[in-house]
Amino acid sequence: MLYLNQLGIICALGDSHAEIRQRLFAGESGIAMTDRYSHAGALPLGCVDRVLPSMDDAASPYPPTHRSRNNQLALAALKQIRPAVDAAIAQYGAHRIAIVLGTSTSGIAESEAAFKQRLRNGTFPSEFAYSQQEMGSPAAMLADTLGITGPAYVHSSACASSAKAMVSAGRLIRMGLCDAVLTGGVDSLCAFTVSGFGALASVSDARCNPFSVNRNGINIGEGAALFLMSAQPATVALRGWGESSDGYHISAPDPTGSGAHIAITQALGRAGIGPSEIDYVNLHGTATQQNDAMESHVVNALFGERVAASSTKATTGHTLGAAGAIEAGLCWLSMQDDNPVGCLPPHLWDGAIDSNLSALHLLPSGYQLGRPLRWALSNSFAFGGANATLVLGRE
Repeated sequence: MLYLNQLGIICALGDSHAEIRQRLFAGESGIAMTDRYSHAGALPLGCVDRVLPSMDDAASPYPPTHRSRNNQLALAALKQIRPAVDAAIAQYGAHRIAIVLGTSTSGIAESEAAFKQRLRNGTFPSEFAYSQQEMGSPAAMLADTLGITGPAYVHSSACASSAKAMVSAGRLIRMGLCDAVLTGGVDSLCAFTVSGFGALASVSDARCNPFSVNRNGINIGEGAALFLMSAQPATVALRGWGESSDGYHISAPDPTGSGAHIAITQALGRAGIGPSEIDYVNLHGTATQQNDAMESHVVNALFGERVAASSTKATTGHTLGAAGAIEAGLCWLSMQDDNPVGCLPPHLWDGAIDSNLSALHLLPSGYQLGRPLRWALSNSFAFGGANATLVLGRE
């Protein structure tokens, strides 16, 4: 069994289990208007407005290659679970621990700042290193921080990156290549991604509205979620996963949902359960026209209208490469012993039903199962048709 022993998480809702869970179940949103990353005026974004760990420790400052806001977010998540990670290293050995993460931005924000300076005065900042924006940067930084010598690498497959990273982590343990994995994802806001999605006409100028007839695009967010995964028993396990590739279009999903259907059914099959046993579905739910249409049809076809469902992207923002791990983290928080009545993440929207979508049981604030959440399924559907579904089970 692949257990998710510990979770470190930071997002627009906060930087602790207690704060994130309280705000999540209360139906609060961490999305706020800001012009920090947009030249065209303020946009609603899921920013992390917390003091992040310094990379200037006097005893051992981080080298330029590791310095980025993205890596600071990863360090903030690590800080929450550092004692458990250190204990795993002591128990298994540094060579038997792996790091597998997902990201899509890495240190692009640092490159943006460096090129702005170069345009102004003709030189890059002395502290700039191109490797700051390499996709492997967060894994390399965490490996150096922890002294881990096992496999350390990053998946970058857009919005499915960290879900796929968690799948890879599970495979490493099952193959006997390591005994524990630090896995999840991290992404940070930057002008490049905000402008890029704006160019695709995919960015909403108000809080996103998943599955509404009025939906008009995403809110981008940032954050990190790191799990310590091992075979040591814990409350929540990664019980199943599924992956597929549409190969349909560079940015649009296959409208038939065939790839999404494959990923979900594979995940259920690996978990050894049927659709009727799932208590809650965390929808990918980006609030774009095509993604929500496709996902509503697939989820309705597999689960009908009975299964409790919500998209949490109106709560945290769409954290891109970190979304799969952060949303798995919200499921993990909902499955802990201190939620005996089964409070579930609500679906924040205007309630305006789109008759062209298949019906879903979208949850209001304050919804409770009336018992502990046992089975949760989380979808991540990315550009290029990269699909990943995770099934978490409570032991």
